[in-house]
Formats: sequence, C-alpha cells, structure tokens
Amino acid sequence: MAKYIRTLTVITDAEIQQKEVPLFRGAVIKSLGDKASMLFHNHTGDNTFRYSYPLIQYKRLNGRAAIVCVEEAVDLIGQFLTETNENLTIGAREVEWHISKILPARLLVQTWENMFNYHISRWLPLNSANYQLYQNTEGVIEKTIILENILKGNLLSMLKGLDIHIEKEILVKITQISDSYLIYNKGVGMMAFNADFMSNLSIPNNLGVGKNASIGCGIVHQVKKENDNK
Repeated sequence: MAKYIRTLTVITDAEIQQKEVPLFRGAVIKSLGDKASMLFHNHTGDNTFRYSYPLIQYKRLNGRAAIVCVEEAVDLIGQFLTETNENLTIGAREVEWHISKILPARLLVQTWENMFNYHISRWLPLNSANYQLYQNTEGVIEKTIILENILKGNLLSMLKGLDIHIEKEILVKITQISDSYLIYNKGVGMMAFNADFMSNLSIPNNLGVGKNASIGCGIVHQVKKENDNK
C-alpha cells in the first residue's frame, strides 16, 4: 500500500569535499556522544549493525554538509541541532557550521500511471558478483538492462526499509549515463555512476538508494522537464 513519507533536509553552511562526508558523519556522532540515537550511526546497543534502510543520511549537497532525515528520524534531528556546538572536527580540521536551510517535505510514495524523471548521483550498483557480469557484457543495451534491474532492486529495498508495499510493478528506464568513475571507501575502489532515469514510482528528493546510501551515495532527485506542468 502507498504511504506518505516525511523527510527533513538540513543544509549547513559548512563547505566539505565529497571524500569528507564519512568524516562529517563521524563528527556528528562524536559530538552527540552517548546521547546519539541508534539511527545516527545504525549500530545497536550490542555493537551489531542495524541492517535496514538508513533513516539518517549524511550528504554533500551543493558543496555543503547536509543531513537528510526520514520518517521517525525527523523527530530526532533536534537532538543534533540543540546539543551540538558550532564547531565540528571533520577529519583533521575544525569546521564552524550554521544552518543554511531546513527543507521539510511530505510525499505520497506509490506507483502512478505517468513516469517521473530523476537524476541519481554517485550510485554504486555493482558488487563483486555483478561487476564481472557487467564487464563481460558487450552490448550497451544489455549493460543498461543490467543497471536498470539493479536500480529497481535498490528501490524495492528502500521501500521495504520504509515499510511500503507496492502491488503494481515498478518501472525503471535509464535514459542517460552521464558519468562512470571510481570512488574509494576504506581503500576499496567501487564504480560509481551518475545517470538519468524514469520511473513510475514517486521518490522523495535527496534520498539515497543502494550501497553507502547513508554517506552520500545513490542520491536521487526529481528533474522537472519543461512539459511536466503542461
């Protein structure tokens, strides 16, 4: 069944590099100390990992450090805003930050008769198994179909994590791959993609899908076309 999803995007004025997003996450968690809710770091009390869709996601949006909160995490962001001082230690540098924008949103997430246009950035679709399949596939169309199926799976995983059950088939069509490049996390190189796609699923802006969604990968936002409002 369809479901309204609450999101809250907090954009700071602190400029960070993309590689500093995991460090920004660590700085926020450290600043909260023992008061940090499990959703800030996705670890349970017995130090095991919370294997579910991340409801607090750390990102670099327009060059600035940002946090995107989803559903019940929206109610927790006040903890960060009130209990964290104006300086964060991001890696080896001290960064002063202030809130630049707070963007609340509520979206009915479901499938529709029409298709929406989206852009996804720093998307990590390939793991050790499907990387070889992708590399060994020669045709561009065939490679695109592989990526479309993976993206559809990523969206279904996001829906499952948000407790949304869609009965109608989710359609995904990649219309353009603008970039593919290597990014590194903890010394491991992974192939990332920036791509445009269409889907009949309504997706909240700035949510991450796929691997490393909690640290700025797989960020989706809707792209308005000139004829969308006609």
